[in-house]
Amino acid sequence: MQNFMHCLKNILHTGMLAALLALLVLQLTAGPALAFFFGGVSLKDEKEMGHKFDTMIRANLPLVQDPEVSHYVESLVSRLVGAIPPQPFTFRAGVILHPSLNAFAVPGGYVYVFTGLIMNLNNEGELAGVLSHELAHVTQRHVASRLERAQVVSIASLLLAIAGIAAGGSGGGALAVGAMGAGQSAMLNYSRIDENEADHIGLQYLMAAGYPPQSMAGGFKVLRQKSWMSGTSVPAYLSTHPDIGDRINGIMARVTGMASSLRSRKVDNRRFLRVQTLLWARYGDSQAALQRFSRGRDGLSAMGKAMVYARNNNVTQAARSFQEALTLAPQDSLVLREAGIFHYRKGDTSLAERLLRQAMQLDRQDYMASFFYARLLDETGRATQADSYYRDVLRQVPEEADVHEAYARSLGRTGRTGAAYVHLAYSAIYANKRKLAKRYVEEARAKVRDARDKALLRRMESVYKERKEMWED
Repeated sequence: MQNFMHCLKNILHTGMLAALLALLVLQLTAGPALAFFFGGVSLKDEKEMGHKFDTMIRANLPLVQDPEVSHYVESLVSRLVGAIPPQPFTFRAGVILHPSLNAFAVPGGYVYVFTGLIMNLNNEGELAGVLSHELAHVTQRHVASRLERAQVVSIASLLLAIAGIAAGGSGGGALAVGAMGAGQSAMLNYSRIDENEADHIGLQYLMAAGYPPQSMAGGFKVLRQKSWMSGTSVPAYLSTHPDIGDRINGIMARVTGMASSLRSRKVDNRRFLRVQTLLWARYGDSQAALQRFSRGRDGLSAMGKAMVYARNNNVTQAARSFQEALTLAPQDSLVLREAGIFHYRKGDTSLAERLLRQAMQLDRQDYMASFFYARLLDETGRATQADSYYRDVLRQVPEEADVHEAYARSLGRTGRTGAAYVHLAYSAIYANKRKLAKRYVEEARAKVRDARDKALLRRMESVYKERKEMWED
């Protein structure tokens, strides 16, 4: 495991996503293989694979937990899923912090969108088009059927196939082939037939969800162009076959024959643009982001500039831009939240408290605002008041290590030492700090006394057992 984590750090530093996905799955193959029966790959097998793959993704890749981002992607996936025939899976979405122009869905209904994809598309319709294509691969069971034809015999092989498909390009496939054996290499990429069917079925899903049909081709065109211009990694559905131009033309040929009422559908891009602004402000190249935001004269653009200035420690300019944003959009919960977080970090607790309270009143689902408000209460001697806010946040993001750590310190201030160590253990577990997790688990066992904390301890020990098994593998 130490060698794996060493490789992981190097991979995250260099951005070699393909290698990372292959390594994640290699870790899963250390345990005993689970053989498929003669009936082939069952829905149960797919669900098990999806759950294991999702566990590894969430344990080793950074996911964006900001509710402005995660809730948006979840709602977009839900809209698409609501327009397709009933499925045996419960679809779940996650946003991976990575500049790749990519998205993928795995058997079992797990959908992943990369921040680089959202940042580089033009509108929500294009994002919906890419996701519709990926959802079609799941509903048509393309991975399972390829595994059955290849006579694959284990969940581990299924996972390795997904790693090759998800990584895109030749890198992920080559690494997974090396792990599986060249004899199974044929299933590492979707076939031309699979891709064409995903285009066709995905286009139906896109239209059923109310989007203009040309959005799918539009999204593919942007990805192809951006990949050529920047040299960034290309998703599998663009790299697998050289006929992507023919596929785009095929989609547009179908679209041309459709009713003008379908082609002229309007898309509400307001939430998409909010999320895109937030991602560029927080993660984008500073110079490119400032150029992007300088073209706008609205509150969100001013907020974006302020966030970039704050990220670069230009506090004076950040304060000016946040004030501009508040003047232009005094009732925008996102602007209020980000300005509140900025002033909290700057030490102006009175202004930060007012801004964060306003943000929470406008958007009661924004647990990031609640988290920073809880921290502010803590640091101004109101730990008892902070307790309910921390618990609300953890109901929304139960695997967020930073929240567990902050809550643990708050519990320590109010004398609940046993519960504090339980949450310190959670923090170490979800941060994949094995030695620290072991130490905090032992401390929690020694210090927990009352009944409510014992129940909390038992739940944590169950999580620790599952994660410990994964580490030992």
